[in-house]
Amino acid sequence: MSNKPTVLYDPEGLIEAELPLDREPYMCLVAAVLAWDDDAVLPPSDCEQIALQLTGHARAVASDVRRYSDTMPIFNWTRIRAEVVLAKADLQLAEPYVGTARCVRQRAQTVKSLYERLDELDPPEDTSPT
Repeated sequence: MSNKPTVLYDPEGLIEAELPLDREPYMCLVAAVLAWDDDAVLPPSDCEQIALQLTGHARAVASDVRRYSDTMPIFNWTRIRAEVVLAKADLQLAEPYVGTARCVRQRAQTVKSLYERLDELDPPEDTSPT
């Protein structure tokens, strides 16, 4: 057995597409962050760590939103709404971390918005009787 890492070549993100998102813990974090008072003060290092977690998860959710919306017709209203949320998320996630509660709340709102669009795009499970 070799100690060398294996590099996967997956430019289409097919491996990532097969992995389900672990939504519940992140939505609990989002709910907690959005419940903070407007004058909440946390240590900058804590804010940066939470922002880092939310940013990583937001990027994963955005990837799923993109994948689903790309399968829809270009002039579909659901796709257009998803693209607007994705554009806004891309801008917000490109901003550097600031060690403030305001920055963390913005990242939490981004995750929440992306999940709202994902739920709108996600095809329902086949519930027809077999």
